[in-house]
Amino acid sequence: MRRILLSACLIVLAGTSIVRAQECDRSDDSQQMMNICAGEDYQAADARLNAAYQDLIGSDDADGKRLLQAAQRAWIAFRDAECARSTAASVGGSIHAMEVSQCLTRLTNDRIKQLAASANCEEGDASCASPNEGDAVQ
Repeated sequence: MRRILLSACLIVLAGTSIVRAQECDRSDDSQQMMNICAGEDYQAADARLNAAYQDLIGSDDADGKRLLQAAQRAWIAFRDAECARSTAASVGGSIHAMEVSQCLTRLTNDRIKQLAASANCEEGDASCASPNEGDAVQ
């Protein structure tokens, strides 16, 4: 009985510290808080991406939906691989979680711009698909 009570108390305490730790306080410049804030920034960007994706997929025909789904799956695989590559040097360090979240946020915001640009394309306008049409890859 004593073990059960002790286990229950530990679970409650752990849950309380997790909830408190997940709230971002930008005035706290500890690494843990910077990791938490970067994670929240990514979650907000991901929510905006999901909304942009839902808006776009709702306006496509069956072939367009299939192609958008395939593109989004490929983009997610790219995003995850790119963030793993670009943050590999910090694996095991306290800054790693923040670097991964910042990478995910940056690429997600870029994807939101891409989806928004394609949502505003007129049919047949091939130059419209890129939000940075003036930016050439060198």
